[in-house]
Amino acid sequence: MQSQILAPAAVLVVWTLIILLWLVVTRLPAMKKAGIDMGAQPGGRGQNLEGVLPDKANWPSHNYAHLAEQPTIFYAAVFIIALTGTGNVWINVWLAWAYVGLRIVHSLIQLLWNYVPVRFVVFTLATICLLLLSLHALVIAWQFA
Repeated sequence: MQSQILAPAAVLVVWTLIILLWLVVTRLPAMKKAGIDMGAQPGGRGQNLEGVLPDKANWPSHNYAHLAEQPTIFYAAVFIIALTGTGNVWINVWLAWAYVGLRIVHSLIQLLWNYVPVRFVVFTLATICLLLLSLHALVIAWQFA
């Protein structure tokens, strides 16, 4: 199987791991500065750091969570399209790249500026791409059923 639509999915996987690294590089120094000992309380969760660390130190964690939520739908749609052999259709590939590009822009806005009105517009555009891609996956899967 050769499918161009898998490339944007792979890019989003790598981007998610970059955000995980960004989270670690940002949060660990902030925790040290705040005098937080990770071993002091077993079972601690990231949410426990809200209000304790500066907001900017928590933004990478928020973004990482976002990249583990909605993109799961993206991955499913991409794999449905790829497995049916329609992953090279230009509109599907274009929608997938647009979704990934917009999610990366969304991440950068959230990590560096976090201005919600702009972030919301980018998120909405990405969601429209995902909706269209998902509808294509549904139509394609329906035809194969």
